[in-house]
Amino acid sequence: MALIDRKRVSIPFRDISFQFLKHPVTDDIGSFTDESAIKRSVQNLVRTRFGERFFEPLLGSSVEDSLFETADDFTSGDIEGSIVDLLENFEPRINNINVLVTYPVDSNEISVSIKFDIVGLDRPRQEIDFIFQSTRV
Repeated sequence: MALIDRKRVSIPFRDISFQFLKHPVTDDIGSFTDESAIKRSVQNLVRTRFGERFFEPLLGSSVEDSLFETADDFTSGDIEGSIVDLLENFEPRINNINVLVTYPVDSNEISVSIKFDIVGLDRPRQEIDFIFQSTRV
């Protein structure tokens, strides 16, 4: 009997663009694929506040609510843990998640760096860096 080589193969990931721009060739809604789709999804999850999505009260993070908290290791550790929990529960396409949260001195902002691997795709480790800033200073 022949042995079958079974590799974990992933289907391509595809998400729509929230700007709803028309693709010039296909006249369809613009979309993101693979790495860019997953990066956009991760960023949207982290930027979502609790209660913003109907019927999903546990989906969201309190990162933006922590902008005016005291900048110390305990606060950044809590934020890092909550982001890891959020992504492990609501983004099944990624694993090996590392999060680093820093508070630049006297800036009223939070810098977030997220590193992860994409499940089923042979791609290098992905990294997203973004900053939460207060809208009123």
